[in-house]
Amino acid sequence: MSMDVDAIFKAYDIRGRTDTGELDATLYERVGSALVGLLDAPEIAVGYDCRVTSREFFEAMARGITRSGADVIDLGEVPTDAVYFYSGAHEVPGAVITASHNPPEYNGLKLCRSGAAPIGSESGLAEIQDAVMAGDTHVAANPGSVRRVDTIDAYVDHLFGIVDPASISGMSVAVDGGNGMAGVAIEKVFDRIPARITGLYLDPDGTFPNHPPDPLVSENLVDLVALMSRGEFDIGVAFDGDADRAFFLDNTGQPLSGSTVTSLIARRMLVDNDGDAVVHNLITSKAVPEIVKEAGGIPVRTRVGHSFIKGVMAETGAVFGGEHSGHYYFRDNFRADSGMLAMLVLLNVLSEDGRPLSELRRDVERYSASGEINFTVSDSAMAMDHVEEAFGDAEIDHLDGLTVDFGSEWFNLRPSNTEPLLRLNVEAETPESVALLVSKVQQILERD
Repeated sequence: MSMDVDAIFKAYDIRGRTDTGELDATLYERVGSALVGLLDAPEIAVGYDCRVTSREFFEAMARGITRSGADVIDLGEVPTDAVYFYSGAHEVPGAVITASHNPPEYNGLKLCRSGAAPIGSESGLAEIQDAVMAGDTHVAANPGSVRRVDTIDAYVDHLFGIVDPASISGMSVAVDGGNGMAGVAIEKVFDRIPARITGLYLDPDGTFPNHPPDPLVSENLVDLVALMSRGEFDIGVAFDGDADRAFFLDNTGQPLSGSTVTSLIARRMLVDNDGDAVVHNLITSKAVPEIVKEAGGIPVRTRVGHSFIKGVMAETGAVFGGEHSGHYYFRDNFRADSGMLAMLVLLNVLSEDGRPLSELRRDVERYSASGEINFTVSDSAMAMDHVEEAFGDAEIDHLDGLTVDFGSEWFNLRPSNTEPLLRLNVEAETPESVALLVSKVQQILERD
């Protein structure tokens, strides 16, 4: 194993390229062994996505787990949130071999403890990294075994234990599965509700032949927008590669930000959970905490990333959590993120309200935003220091990167957890104010 382990272990998962040797089977075997050592678990549920390397990496990870004395529950090709469901419902640790929205030459790994509790850099992933780097392996006197379990039907039942299928009306839904893992379950979901699906790219294919599996990139939504323009649809849905994330379009084909969706779902979840907390990361719109308060909830601000969101939800008992990137977390879903469940709740919101989504969204969209802008700099820490120095008259915090708040406008600049980039998010009262603030930050970064 010759890969740079520091480069592939991220804040809350493992991610790297398979075509350059960043990831290989040896890594997965060692991680499997290290996971058994960390958790001392008798069995671990492992699922994987449709990438061409995923089955090979599953077999390697299974070797590491079984040689260390634990059994493997082989969940097969499944959405990431189906593994979280199995972990939560059966109180076993879980692992998902996936690179989420990354291109086909990438792969990775997401890990959780029993009950779908996250494993991130501050909750066990660093210890696994140390064991991998040291080459630690444990060969048990009694190796474990592998057994295959099909969990999709139970997963779909679980979703409808949270959202009553009778609460969804007979609307028309356009869905782009992106040739990812949503296609494994999406038709079973729509078989249970009166809504009608018109689908694109629902067959899982790890080469992603139609477009990359990242719905936050507007170019990847072109086919879905075109489909919606040819008919009358109430909503469009695009899933990322492992289907833990969903991106939504309104009835006119216009995209909704993650903050808009977070606000709409939070407002719905608080109807039956008045006074509960709602977690949002620090790059969501200021409208999110405002709407949570107006709906009778308690907004809780946290860092970006699923392991941080889930941890804070556990600490606060939050009913829901949302990220601007399209991850939506539900207490009744073991605090795990689920694109499929977010879709069902949003369909419920539309069914109950009766207005088209293009009108409904206006209730919660109060500010202008830049969207996420990426910058490549030679020294991220120095660049961020220069930006902070330039805005010393503002309120500043370092919860996650650098947040600079002027009250009527604000921005966050933080290093990417998965790529060598600085990510900038700006929000203000008008598009002109957003553009001006982006320009000021950009000028500083371009000097670095």
